[in-house]
Amino acid sequence: MPTPDLILALAGAAALLAAVLPNLLARRALSLPLVYLLGGVLLFLLPIGLPEPNPITHRVALEHITEICVLVSLMGAGLALNRRVGLRNWTTTWRLLGWAMPLTVAGVTAAAAFVMGWPIAAALLLGAVLAPTDPVLASDVNVGEPGDVENADDEVRFALTSEAGLNDGLAFPVVYAAIAVAAVGGAGWAGEWALVDVLYRIVAGLVCGLLIGRLLGRLFFHSQADELRLAEHREGFVALAATFLAYGLTELAHGYGFIAVFVTACTIRRAEFGHGYNNVLHSFVEQLERLFTAWLLLLLGGFVAAGGLAALTWRGAAVGLLLLLVIRPLAGWLSQVRGPAGPKERLMISFFGIRGIGSLFYLAYALGQADFGVPPEELWAVTAFTVVASVVLHGITATPAMARLDALRDGTRLPAW
Repeated sequence: MPTPDLILALAGAAALLAAVLPNLLARRALSLPLVYLLGGVLLFLLPIGLPEPNPITHRVALEHITEICVLVSLMGAGLALNRRVGLRNWTTTWRLLGWAMPLTVAGVTAAAAFVMGWPIAAALLLGAVLAPTDPVLASDVNVGEPGDVENADDEVRFALTSEAGLNDGLAFPVVYAAIAVAAVGGAGWAGEWALVDVLYRIVAGLVCGLLIGRLLGRLFFHSQADELRLAEHREGFVALAATFLAYGLTELAHGYGFIAVFVTACTIRRAEFGHGYNNVLHSFVEQLERLFTAWLLLLLGGFVAAGGLAALTWRGAAVGLLLLLVIRPLAGWLSQVRGPAGPKERLMISFFGIRGIGSLFYLAYALGQADFGVPPEELWAVTAFTVVASVVLHGITATPAMARLDALRDGTRLPAW
């Protein structure tokens, strides 16, 4: 069978499984991302002539595919959240963004510099790449469908979903800082970076997302013309239109499109909080997210099977494990001291800082901008190892941990671990 036909057949099979597996794996200690990762490893070990997934050779394609996957996931996260945005309602989120994320960046940067001996540009890049909690692979610990009750989301699911929705965009300034260090050196770039990459682009992302979300929300739910009141036509693909529109316009204004997409989604949701059209939009993007996730994790498994981790040293593996087992849990815990989350909730929020597709996007993007003084193969090996370790570790523990937390909250009999 010619390779293009084989690839199409496998892509179709993966898409079909993306629809079937969630029901089969429900309540099992085995996540959908983990199944696809293992499936990718096994698939690419078979002698069937599949091309080797190479993120260096196909960097541009990988950058754009992962970019779209993250965008779709951000729209779904924003549409699913039930809490109104506010300083008090989102206290845990602000703590995670303001404290846990910078501490994680600093911890990974220090580990990469001292454990692996990387130059500061590469170490800072790794810190930025691995800092965000991923909105794509965290579905097992994210909120579910949009509801009609303001405070329906428990603290753990809400915190992880809202954190993932915003910190993917907030990692960009650190990525730009790493690029500046690699390309320019010194500190002469810091002033422009603070004004443009931090202040302007974040504000532009927030403002554009808010304005676009309000305009689309009015169009969807309150348009005077029946033909334009899209909520009555229940077309789910409009969520994809809103995603690309918010992202494209914001990037044209040199703002952070990731932030804009999430804010747009939250704003559309608030335009008519309890309307069933929110569920239609969310259902569509959730299906797209599962599809992209399936394909990308099959490729990640293929990368592992093809020897993509050959450049990984024990020091690189140690940094990845330090992030997952020490740096993120400790940073997450410290950020929530005297916060609204209880002790068990705080532990869960701290532990489930899942790394995933966003990390692959940021690395692919950055490697197209500058030379960081470390072989790209080694950067990819450390990043891919960390993502794989996160998929395995969190994929096995997420379902039983969340079930136990729900049982404790509801006062029912605790399930076995």
